[in-house]
Amino acid sequence: MTDIEIQKVTAHIGARVLGVDVSKPLDDITVAALRTALNEHKALVFDDVDLDDEGQQAFARHFGDLTTAHPTVPAVDGAPNVLPVDSERGRANHWHTDVTFVLNPPQASTLRSITIPPYGGETLIANAAAAYRDLPEPLRAFADTLWAEHTNDYDYAVPDENIDEEQAAQRAQFTSIKFRTAHPVVRVHPLTGERGLFIGGFAQRIVGLSVAESRKILDLLQAYVTRPENVLRWRWSPNQLVLFDNRITQHYAIDNYDGLPRRLNRVTVAGDVPVGIDGTRSHSVEGDASHYTSVAG
Repeated sequence: MTDIEIQKVTAHIGARVLGVDVSKPLDDITVAALRTALNEHKALVFDDVDLDDEGQQAFARHFGDLTTAHPTVPAVDGAPNVLPVDSERGRANHWHTDVTFVLNPPQASTLRSITIPPYGGETLIANAAAAYRDLPEPLRAFADTLWAEHTNDYDYAVPDENIDEEQAAQRAQFTSIKFRTAHPVVRVHPLTGERGLFIGGFAQRIVGLSVAESRKILDLLQAYVTRPENVLRWRWSPNQLVLFDNRITQHYAIDNYDGLPRRLNRVTVAGDVPVGIDGTRSHSVEGDASHYTSVAG
C-alpha cells in the first residue's frame, strides 16, 4: 500500500486523496482506508486520474457490485454501467440523492470529468448527517417519526408550457417506468450508525400528509441540508474523479456555464435497503428496479 494522504477540503464535508493510483487494482488495505475516509468525509476527490470508462468501473467495483447506468435513462454505448451526465441530455440543477425512487438506491456514486466548461459547472455536495445534527431537538424528534414517498414521476416544478419538444422527450424517457418507494426521512447509515436526512428532490410527499403539507415540512428539513456550512462546492478540473456516499449526501449540478458543453461520466455502486431509526426498512410502492440493481439486502 502506498502512503495515503487525506486532505480535508471543508470542515463538514469533502477531502482530497493523495497517494492512490486509482487506475490500478487496489489492495484490501487501501480499499479499507478509502472506505474509512469516505465514511468520515462523505466525498473524496482524486486528481489527475488516468481512467477510461472501464477503469472507472473497475475502481467503483472495489466498493461493491455496480448498478446499471440508470433505471430508465440510456447508458454510454458499449458500457451498460456508465451514465453520461451530459448537459445536452438535461441538467440536474436540483438537490437530490441519486435514484432514491427505487427500493435500494446506490450506496456510492463516482463522477469523472470528461468535458469541463471554462467557467462554472460546479457540483455541490451536501452532508445530510451534519444537517440532521443541526436540527433543533424538537424538529429532530419529529423528523425521526416521518416517512417520505420518493418518485421519479414529477415535473421538477417546471411548467409544461416552458418545456420544448426535446425536454418533453427527456422527461418521458425518465418516467417511462414509474417508481414510488417509501423511505424513512431519517436513515441510519449501515456502516457508521450515523443518522442523516434522507430526502432530496425525489421525495415528494410525507406519508400520511397532503402534498401541500408535505412540501412545507420537506422544505423546512431541506434548508438544513443545504446550509452553506454543510456543502462542498466543487470546481471541476480535467481528469478528476469524485466518489461520494450516496446514502448520506445530496448533490446539485450548478447551471451557470452559458450552455457550454459539460460532461461527466457516472458509475454507481449498488446499495442496501434504507433502514429507519426503529429498524424498519423501506418498501416499494410501485415499479420493479431489478434490471437496475440486484442488491436487495
